[in-house]
Amino acid sequence: MLSRMLFLLLLAMNIGVAGWLYFAPQRTAPAFAPTDPGVAKLVLLSEREHAGEANAAELASAPESPADLRNDRCLSIGPFPTQADVRAALNALTPRVARIQYREAHATETRGYWVFLPAQPSREQALALARQLSSRGVRDYYVVTAGEQQNTISLGLFRDQGNAEKRRNEIAALGFAPELIARTEELPVYWIDFAEDPRNPVNWRSHVAAASELRQQPVTCF
Repeated sequence: MLSRMLFLLLLAMNIGVAGWLYFAPQRTAPAFAPTDPGVAKLVLLSEREHAGEANAAELASAPESPADLRNDRCLSIGPFPTQADVRAALNALTPRVARIQYREAHATETRGYWVFLPAQPSREQALALARQLSSRGVRDYYVVTAGEQQNTISLGLFRDQGNAEKRRNEIAALGFAPELIARTEELPVYWIDFAEDPRNPVNWRSHVAAASELRQQPVTCF
């Protein structure tokens, strides 16, 4: 009998505690300010740049009449080597021109010059030709053993074209037929196109960094 009463008492207590937890008012955690009073909120540099571009674009979006559009002159300036250079120029020019955009292109850049003897039909013939070079006092050469240039005899890589031509002429004077080619690489570059009023042209060179390295050319208006 006693154990039954204890069981019922514990059950009633558990029900009471559960009811209190369920119906008790929930406390709301106090909201803290992101910064202390008088301290400016931190803003990421990327957020500032995006905001600057948006504000500049809004300034440049004033409506033009059809007559104004027909009378606009459009120019393209570049090439800019990096997107950071393009972004800086866009920020500087957007408030000063009627319309502006940028585009990506590709430029071929010379990375150096290679002097070589053309590939031989077999490894043995390439080695025999290398021995001929050695017998005439040529020490600076390399027989390519694999890849697209296999069995080619490299005679040197040069940054300066004049030095490459000198090396080719020296080897040719020994009775060989060396060749010289420029080693090139395609790199992305960027151009900015903008429209302006020809009666009030924009002196973009005074607003763009490294302007002396850039070219200007007319383009079809957009």
